[in-house]
Amino acid sequence: MAGMIPRQFIDNLLARADIVEVIDSRVPLKKAGKNYQACCPFHTEKSPSFSVSQDKQFYHCFGCGEHGNAISFLMEFERLEFPDAVEELASHYNMEVPREQNNRSPAQQKQDQKAYIQKQDDYELMAQISQFFQQQLKVATDKEVAIEYLKGRGLSGEIVKRFGIGYISDAWDGMMKVFGRSGQINQQLVDLGMAIQGDKNKPYDRFRGRIQFPIRDKRGRVIGFGGRVLGDGNPKYLNSPETRIYHKGQELYGLFEAKQANKQLTRLVVVEGYMDVVALAQHGVDYAVASLGTATTPEQLQTLFRTVKEVICCYDGDRAGRDAAWRAMDNALPLIQDGFSLKFVFLPDGEDPDSMIREQGQAAFETVLDNATPLSQFLFDHLLSQLNMSSAEGKGAAIAAFYPYLTKLPESNLKDAIVTKLANQFGANNEAQLKKLQTNFVTKPEESGTPKRNKHIKNTPIRLAIALLLEHPHIVDKLPDPKILADLNLPGIPLLNELIMLCKQNPKANSAQLIEHFRDQEAGKQLTKIMCIQHHIEAIHAEDTFLDIIENFLNKFLENRSNELMEKQRTVGLTKTEIGELHSLLSEQK
Repeated sequence: MAGMIPRQFIDNLLARADIVEVIDSRVPLKKAGKNYQACCPFHTEKSPSFSVSQDKQFYHCFGCGEHGNAISFLMEFERLEFPDAVEELASHYNMEVPREQNNRSPAQQKQDQKAYIQKQDDYELMAQISQFFQQQLKVATDKEVAIEYLKGRGLSGEIVKRFGIGYISDAWDGMMKVFGRSGQINQQLVDLGMAIQGDKNKPYDRFRGRIQFPIRDKRGRVIGFGGRVLGDGNPKYLNSPETRIYHKGQELYGLFEAKQANKQLTRLVVVEGYMDVVALAQHGVDYAVASLGTATTPEQLQTLFRTVKEVICCYDGDRAGRDAAWRAMDNALPLIQDGFSLKFVFLPDGEDPDSMIREQGQAAFETVLDNATPLSQFLFDHLLSQLNMSSAEGKGAAIAAFYPYLTKLPESNLKDAIVTKLANQFGANNEAQLKKLQTNFVTKPEESGTPKRNKHIKNTPIRLAIALLLEHPHIVDKLPDPKILADLNLPGIPLLNELIMLCKQNPKANSAQLIEHFRDQEAGKQLTKIMCIQHHIEAIHAEDTFLDIIENFLNKFLENRSNELMEKQRTVGLTKTEIGELHSLLSEQK
């Protein structure tokens, strides 16, 4: 639904969420003192430097510097945008995410609400249809045909259940008889691609006589189906059309199931069909996805790289398979950064992942994956196969052929390696081309995309005061006046004052909630760095330490202002107001 997520809801969500629970379900944590730790999921390390504080509801890696609250972790770990991360966290706690509509007219708000309710109804109806198809696999009069087919493909009941595989008999209205209860629902079924509008305004089933594979979105909601015909009918696979809840270029079949089966995915294999995904899972390779009958799109690749750092495309070795791989590589180039990789596997003629893993087993198939062709090698092999490399002209053309693809690649070690390889192989007699190539594409060391370790944060009194207030917001109540520092003109005081007012409004807030108020602001960046300071002040001493710092700031201010006024009195004199201020300041310092 359109509109901003209310701040109060985000506060409530972070108050309810437990960051240890959220992270531990994805990265196993071990107790270490009052905190929890693990090897960092955001960079490679052998000993754990990733720390999670239950008190602060905050995580921090002392190796790479990554830090944040539960929402930030989901954004980084799951590669989600902010609204999606909030939705993901909320769904875990069975909370419905509301939306503000303040910037839209009443008519627009009404339309947004209607569209939102419609989609929720769509998801519910598709879930019911999926359950119906699964039930038909048990009760349909011709169920044995479907069951024998699935057994013949080597699938167990457990895998069939895990993927929600179902069946629909070959009748015109097997599904419509159950769900087509009114003209409104009939139209909804047509809109969702489950029925086709027939003559005399009577819709009929789109899927008939097929094994049904439900397509789930990243939250596990059924948004479409793929139907595999039994026998030799055409088309072999029938897919749901585009609908208001299903956009095939943005979804990946099996991704939800892969994430459910793996607490921490490290790689994903992209295959061509539903049955390939299911068959691989049956034999232990439960990290495969399919691109739903399309060439792997930029949106799908972005989803893949938000989920894992290693993606392997597994295609047939024929011309069509290699063309599909080339399109996938071309779409992926802008997304490839240091630490991420795209690789390719081309299967022998007549083989597909399903047949190969059934014949050779999991270990043999994963050995093939381990020896996949890296993107750079695939790029060289493909481009050079189209040129006559025995001539100087061919070598010159080779350098030129790489330009369009290097332009798409972000600055990275991979890009530098490709340029170096070109220089080594084709630099001779192509000095002008090579010079241009190196000028345009070689990355300078300071431009490298390699993450830099965070610099040590100096623990100054102002930063310590902010850190203590972030951890213990209730201590703000001990200040005689929340605006006590309003007149101080010192670095960091404006941020401290803003935080004091926020804590005064929300004395029961936790650290994660406070920092969330400053997301995407420069102040937010400063606060998250301050949260990482190791000050070693126990909770029982936090209040006294905080008040001592405030008192020292005030004393320093009073002293500086008194000296400033006395100096002015000696030189040019004071106004009546300034004389009164000086007398007041001097009396406060007695």
